[in-house]
Amino acid sequence: DYQWTEVLMREAGSYMDGLALHYYTRFFSSGENKTEHRGSATDFQEDEWFLALKKAGFTEELVQKHAAIMDRYDEEKRVALIVDEWGTWFDVETGTDPNFLFQQNTMRDALVAGMSLNIFNSHADRVRMANIAQTVNVLQAMILTDGARMVLTPSYHVFAMYAVHQGARLLDSTLTCGKYEYAGDAIPAVSSSVSKSSDGTVNVSLCNTNPHDTVSLSCVLKGGPFPHAQGSVLKGSGIDAHNTFDTPDRVHPAAFNAIAQTEVGYDVELPPMSVVVIGLSG
Repeated sequence: DYQWTEVLMREAGSYMDGLALHYYTRFFSSGENKTEHRGSATDFQEDEWFLALKKAGFTEELVQKHAAIMDRYDEEKRVALIVDEWGTWFDVETGTDPNFLFQQNTMRDALVAGMSLNIFNSHADRVRMANIAQTVNVLQAMILTDGARMVLTPSYHVFAMYAVHQGARLLDSTLTCGKYEYAGDAIPAVSSSVSKSSDGTVNVSLCNTNPHDTVSLSCVLKGGPFPHAQGSVLKGSGIDAHNTFDTPDRVHPAAFNAIAQTEVGYDVELPPMSVVVIGLSG
C-alpha cells in the first residue's frame, strides 16, 4: 500500500533499516483463504501463462513506486526495500493438505522467477533483499521431496543460473525489444539484467516471455572487448513442462550456443519461453 509506505517513511524512516513488500503472482486472490480456487499449477493454457507473466511484470511498477516514495524521505537510500515474500501461488496438488500449499513448478514459474529477479537486480540500489516465499514443497519451491526422493524444479535452475549476479556490480543497460501479444494485450517480449563480477565477467540474464517465437537480439557492448562468451539456457517442451520424481530431468539447463560475435558485441537467438544467462569475458 503506497499510502502506508508514505506514512512509515515520514514518521519512522529514521528508525528503520528495512521496509517489507509482499507480492504474489496469483489470479483469484480475493482474500487469504487457502482453499479458494487459484488455477492449476500444471493444467493451464496460454491465457493463464500470459496473465502470470503480466502479473510478474507488475513487480517493476511496485518497486518503482515504493522506491520513489522512499527516496523522498531517504535520499541516501539507507533504508532497504525488502521483498521478503514473492512467487507464484496456484492451487495445491490433488490429494495434498491445502494448508501445506504444495504445488508443482513449470516453465511458467521459471519465467516468473527470471523476470522477478531481473527486476530486483535492476533496482539493487534500493532492493537489497528479495526472498522467494518458500524453498521446499511450498508454493514456488526450489525443491520438491517425497520421502527419500527429491527433485529440482525449473525455478531452482533459474536461481542457480542467476547466482552469477550475487556479489556482482549492477551495470547500466538499455533494452529495446518487441512485444509478446495475446488476446489484444501485450507485455515486453524480453526481460533482462546485467552485472559485472569481481573477475571482470559481464553477466547478462535474459527471459523470452513468448511461448511460440524465437527472439533475435543484437547486444552492443561498451568497455570491452569481450571476445569470450559462454552461456546456459533453460527451456521446456511446453508451457507446462515440469520435473517429477519419475522424470526429474525433463527441464534442466543446457549449454547456450545461439550467440555470434559482431563488431560491436553479440547477436543472440533466444528460444521461445526460455531463460538465458550469458557470461562475457576478455
